Amino acid sequence: MCGIFGIIIKPQSTLRIKGVRKILEKIAVFSESRGKDSSGIAIQLRNKQLITIIKGDIPIHQLLKSKAFKQEIKLGIDEYNKSNGFIAFGHARLVTNGSQLHEVNNQPVIKEGIIIIHNGIIVNVDELWMQHTQLKREYFIDTEIIPALIRKEMQQQDNLVTACCNAFNQIIGTYSVAMMFNDLDQFILGTNNGSLYYLTDNENFITFTSEKYFLERLKRESCFKHLGQNLNIQPLPKNNGLVISLTQLTIKPFSIKGSKPSIPISKSSVFNIQKHIIDNYSSKREVVIDLTAFSNRSKEQNYYSLLENNSEAISLLRRCTKCLLPETIPFITYDQLGVCNYCNNYTPKNQYKTIDELKTLIEPYRKKGDTPDCIVPFSGGRDSTYTLHFVKEVLGLNPIAYTYDWGMVTDLARRNAARVCGKLGIENIIVAADIRMKRENIRKNVLAWLKKPHLGMVPLFMAGDKYFFYYSNKIQLQNKIKLSVWGSNPLENTDFKLGFAGIPPQFIKKRIDDVKSFNKIKLASFFGRNYITNPSYLNDSLIDTFGSFISRYLITRQGYLQLFDYIKWDESEIESLILNEYNWEKSIDTNSTWRIGDGTAAFYNYIYYTVAGFSEYDTFRSNQIREGQMTRSEGLDLVNIENRPRYENLRWYIDIIGLDFRTTIESINKITKLYKNDIAC
Repeated sequence: MCGIFGIIIKPQSTLRIKGVRKILEKIAVFSESRGKDSSGIAIQLRNKQLITIIKGDIPIHQLLKSKAFKQEIKLGIDEYNKSNGFIAFGHARLVTNGSQLHEVNNQPVIKEGIIIIHNGIIVNVDELWMQHTQLKREYFIDTEIIPALIRKEMQQQDNLVTACCNAFNQIIGTYSVAMMFNDLDQFILGTNNGSLYYLTDNENFITFTSEKYFLERLKRESCFKHLGQNLNIQPLPKNNGLVISLTQLTIKPFSIKGSKPSIPISKSSVFNIQKHIIDNYSSKREVVIDLTAFSNRSKEQNYYSLLENNSEAISLLRRCTKCLLPETIPFITYDQLGVCNYCNNYTPKNQYKTIDELKTLIEPYRKKGDTPDCIVPFSGGRDSTYTLHFVKEVLGLNPIAYTYDWGMVTDLARRNAARVCGKLGIENIIVAADIRMKRENIRKNVLAWLKKPHLGMVPLFMAGDKYFFYYSNKIQLQNKIKLSVWGSNPLENTDFKLGFAGIPPQFIKKRIDDVKSFNKIKLASFFGRNYITNPSYLNDSLIDTFGSFISRYLITRQGYLQLFDYIKWDESEIESLILNEYNWEKSIDTNSTWRIGDGTAAFYNYIYYTVAGFSEYDTFRSNQIREGQMTRSEGLDLVNIENRPRYENLRWYIDIIGLDFRTTIESINKITKLYKNDIAC
């Protein structure tokens, strides 16, 4: 989930001294796209018998400008100038667990004399600490368990590889790690999903990063030109590792799952470890909040009691006699039989192409060996999980899972993504937005909306995630991949969102997210009018919103296939796979597996249901009814449950964007309802 990077240069190397700092800073800045919540760098000073660590809750580009880094990198360069070699490695963090406000949770993590950086999520970390009761847990971050297990194993045997593998093989989830020991002349790289690449001349240096593209950019730098063109970027395959001698630069590969080569533990004199901590005084807001913090509803009663659930009044709404759509749906009409125009204009999705057709289409894109040959946009939700599984296990492709984390991907979604990518051994490239900025933009737009609420403007809260489409194309280009396989659910059609903006439903679509050019213009005009009449929307989020509109509506996707154009979307089959095969974790506030990884869904569905008497669940279940996947009665029973306010997620959302829960909910509750009832508005 983060970016890890490093460089090891052999003593008396011929690598030019001017290039050493440049290499480190380049790969550090490249890695920032993987995480901006915190960062850290470790530098070994051999002559001083010291490992110094600079870290803080700031992005890596800011850390590189700090006084502490400039002082320590100068010492490191001085050591290199004295033919002592150079060793530095670091981390650009996307926080998952372990608050970035506590320095011990920021990486590099120090435990038992091991300095470690870790990309991924360990989903069984609590179970491992309970299993190994003799180990002492000091931090909240999951990474801590890895060095604790390895040091324990090292006390029982002399084979370093066996010690590392015994620890790695207990982990469920994803990990790509780099480790330095304060008492060994050995450095470890290891991964279970292939999210590590390295570049070496096998004589002078080795440098590594989380993505191949970072090293390709690095190769073009002038500092490598004198080494010739024989520098090859090597992937570290899934379930593999390297043992690197720091003084000799011998590189010995090993298999984490297979037979273990005998590589004795090579002791060195003990290095002291010192830390320089850089505080981010501009922001002391938590990046991650656990939903369980709000799960005690008796303790939270003062807040919980604020939520409206006008199910009785909503039950009196006129609904389609065939599906569930109520009279408050934009542009809805009913015929003499009480059937709505959405049903009468619906084209069943049962005329699918075949898997054989799909296999024929993808065959030209297939590459030899383990070379990645397609991108699967991967939100961590149930449909993208099924798609990733299908692409890997059924189609036999070698996908890269791509995720755009804009600050509203829940920690639950991240953990489920780690379960899937770890088990399948799939590289997960994560593009991390400036999460603080994105959440601040949401806060400003929610506040503006509450001053003059209009249901057509609700999608503005989700505008920040539309860069997903832009970066999907970019990841394809960077990895020289021409195919992307998407898993958009064709039944998740939500025309009502555009309907509230005055745009009638588009019944005939090539794909679920198609919007006619004329309607794109109408949509832009609608937003423009609301910006003029509500100047509070004219805030710092405007540039981000404009870029989102371009990414969503104007960028052409490359090599684009939709899996569910070829196979039937089947909820029971998908749920069976994710729950049984991948041990998916469900949310604490709903029994549904839909939308639980999207931090915004509970909030906007509360608005739609409270004000208009329906939500996405009504439109989704209505499409399932039209497809013959359930009866109307079954659908109605489901939405009556699914439309209940998801309190814990609502609390999380409002808290994470920095608003007051009571003020926000009371403001929503006061909005004039679209349905007639006796409720005071």
